[in-house]
Parts: sequence; structure tokens; C-alpha cells
Amino acid sequence: MLAEVQQISEDAAKLAAAPLWSLSDEDIVDGLRTAYRLEQIAVALQARLVRQAEVRGHQTTPRWLRSHLLIDRRAARELGERAAALARHPEVEQALLDGRVDTGQATVITATIDTVATELAEAGDADADGRVAHDATTAMIELAERLPPLQLRRVGERILAHVAPQLAERTDELALTKQEERAHRARGFTLSAPVAGVVRLSGSLGVEDAALVRAALDPLCAPIVGDERNPAQRRADALAEVCRLALRTGELPATGGEPAQLSVTVAFDPLTQALGTATTDDGVRLSAESLRRLACDAKILPAVLGGAGQVLDLGRSQRLPTGTVRRALHLRDRGCAFPDCDRPPRWTDAHHVLAWTEGGATCLGNLVLLCRRHHRLIHHPTAGWQIRLGADGQPEFIPPPDVDPARVPRRNLYHLRL
Repeated sequence: MLAEVQQISEDAAKLAAAPLWSLSDEDIVDGLRTAYRLEQIAVALQARLVRQAEVRGHQTTPRWLRSHLLIDRRAARELGERAAALARHPEVEQALLDGRVDTGQATVITATIDTVATELAEAGDADADGRVAHDATTAMIELAERLPPLQLRRVGERILAHVAPQLAERTDELALTKQEERAHRARGFTLSAPVAGVVRLSGSLGVEDAALVRAALDPLCAPIVGDERNPAQRRADALAEVCRLALRTGELPATGGEPAQLSVTVAFDPLTQALGTATTDDGVRLSAESLRRLACDAKILPAVLGGAGQVLDLGRSQRLPTGTVRRALHLRDRGCAFPDCDRPPRWTDAHHVLAWTEGGATCLGNLVLLCRRHHRLIHHPTAGWQIRLGADGQPEFIPPPDVDPARVPRRNLYHLRL
């Protein structure tokens, strides 16, 4: 066996050094897939060799791996953990060998099944015969044929609702309660001291508080045509804008006996009518240009100014269905309905299945949520995708023949209501 592995290694090294200029585009793609498959098989072999080393008494596996493979501590630990996880879940290991999952998906599946077992035990529903774990493993291996690791992890959080609905509600409630308690204890938020004019923000929030933050930020940082800011810049601007809005409400708690406000002092030269460097009440220095921007807001009162100033224009309008219809779409589609797209409802448009210009109504039965990218795809004249509502009222997408010659209808498994 060792001789065969060494021969494969030598052959692979020769192939890696071979010229590639003669390959067609299709050959490049096929070669990349085959090389990736070879890498996954090698990982499975590594895991089996590590387990054999443990069987022979190498209890300090990470240290043993570091000394023999010359890898760092983290890589050694991950290799040992992967070997242990695949040993606990032989079905997943076989799927890795068969090419049905890759190492990232295998890691997600084993972690999910371990979590399911723990949650069942804590809920008093121990999986004595392993039936639930087996069904969950089988279901996730099948889902892995279409979902990458991140999406597979999200679906795995709801896997009990699919394979054991009679246990899911109580188990989920206990698991969510514990998760929320841990998140609440871990919450925190810090702002660094300014360095070269940059203040770094870092922190952690529980999902409830994070949902509130997203709800406040998203209306102010939705992508719009012609906006050259990247998503992180839009979120940063939205956070500052939410704070401006809060200061303008006059409902924040008083500080030092006065309403919450930003106080700025600035040197003023009456001879030149020029502003100097501004300083906030906590000692942060601002340029005169920054001061002028602050002065435009009626509820931020720089000490050098006494006027009310102008109200910042926040106008951003979108054409949307009525609030009731939009909320119903959110509940039904849970995000972009295109097969396996993970975009949430706040990043979607309401698309008419039968076009408005052709008499289509703005009602739940003729609308589907689509993100901007898939909205453009559906409207492209040569794309060939068709949309219909299934017998259960859920959106189905019929692919064009070049995607699936059989044109089997597809649904979004990421947002699937299990």
C-alpha cells in the first residue's frame, strides 16, 4: 500500500509540472475538478493514517504530527480533530471517499450530527438506536450535493425538523435558550483610540440584538445604482447615520444634565474669518471641513455655531408592494427564491411572475422575491428560466435546457421551510 501511495505521489508531481497550454477550456475545468477530488481522497487517507497512529499508542497526536509532518500547531490539531470526527461517522467518511462531499462539507456534517446528539441528550430524548443520527447524516449528505459548507451549516441547524419533527420543537427551544444565554454573556463592544484618523470597532452581539442592529442599518445601506461605496463602507455610513437620527430624536437619556449632543470647540480667527482645527469634548481632533459637515445637522451642535443648521436629506425611495403583501412574501419565500440563493428578504425585489405589462396583478400569487442578480437573470431575454408556483404555493424555477435538459423544477433549499 505504501509503495502505491508513493507512486501516486510521484505521478501527481509529474502531472503538476506538465505544460497546460494544449488543454481546452473544458479540459481545464475537468482537470481542476479531478485534482480537487484527488485532494479530498488524500485528506481521507490522512485521517485513516492518523487513526492508525492513535491505535498504536500515539496519544499526543498533535505533537506527534507536528514533529513528523513539520506543520504548525493549528494544522496538527485540525488534522487530529478531522480524523476523530470521521472515525465517529463512518458514513461521512465513505461519502468523502466516494466524492459525494468534500472536507469542508464533511466537517460541517460531523459537527452537526454531534450537536444533534448532544441536544437530544439534553432534552431527554437520547437517540438510543442511532436512527435519528443516521437519518440526519443521510439527509445532509444528499444536501451536500447542492450546498457549499456555509449554507449546509445553516440548513443543518434545522435538520431535526426534517428528520425528526416530533423532537425538533422541544430540542430547538432548549438549544436556542442555551445559545442565547452564552451569546448574552459574550456580548461586548469596543472603540479603539484614533490611529491616523481611524477608530476601529469590534464586538459581539447576540442574534436578537444583531437583528435590531441590522433592521436599523439595512434601510440606510441598501445598494443603489451608481453608489461606488463597498458594502462595508455603506454599513459604516449607515451606523453613523443611525446615531445622527438618534441624536435628533431628543429621546436619548440626558448626559451631564443636558440632552445628548456632540460638542465641538474650534479656534476662529476673526481677521481671516477662518476656522482652525476642531476638538470634540473627548479630545478627538477634527479638520475644519469635518466641522462644517457636522454643522449641517440640526441636532449636532458644534460649540462654534449657534444656528439650527439644515436637516440632512435622507431621501431613499423604493417601489415596493404594499406592506401587507411584502410581509407575506417575506414569510413565504424567506429571501431570494431562486434555487439555493442565500440573499435575505431585505436584499430582494418583488418580481411579477406574470409581468405587470401583461396584466399580472400585484398579489401574493403573482409575486416572488428575487435578489438583484437573479432578478436580472430572470429578465434576460436569453436566460430561459421560468417561474411558477407549485401546488403548495411555493415558487418553483424551471431551468433552461442548457442547464438541465430534463427541465426538472427546482426550489430554494437554503430557505426551504422544513
